[in-house]
Amino acid sequence: MSVMVNEIVAEARAWIGTPYVHQQAAKTAGCDCLGLVRGVWRGVYGSEPERPPAYSMDWSEPQGEERLWDAALRHLRAKPLDAPEVGDVVLFRMRAGSVAKHLGIQTQIGSQTAFVHAYSGHGVVESPMSAPWARRIVARFEFPNKEVC
Repeated sequence: MSVMVNEIVAEARAWIGTPYVHQQAAKTAGCDCLGLVRGVWRGVYGSEPERPPAYSMDWSEPQGEERLWDAALRHLRAKPLDAPEVGDVVLFRMRAGSVAKHLGIQTQIGSQTAFVHAYSGHGVVESPMSAPWARRIVARFEFPNKEVC
């Protein structure tokens, strides 16, 4: 693993135990899944590339807009679904026909595949990438090189 990937995984794991708090991005105080990715970005790059607008729990479902996916495409590099790597940001569609609105950071691949995410009712946890989670993945991204930011 590259130094940057190690940094991303270490920062993501440093958030484990942070309570789930909608629209927040504060390590140990509270965050949601977007807040976790924002916080990891800050930990690795020093500042965020953009501040998200206020968003509801249903995100952009009423409009059917893939706002989270669009934001990821503005700041992260899209990559093939079938090329998982440690440090990837993974985007999930939680229900068929709904917008993709859950994020995680891949921390392991292979037989012990896992990811860190902020999950309502659980806070920030590292979960196995079980079949129910894996089948919900709709996009994979990688963080840009630090020189690009």
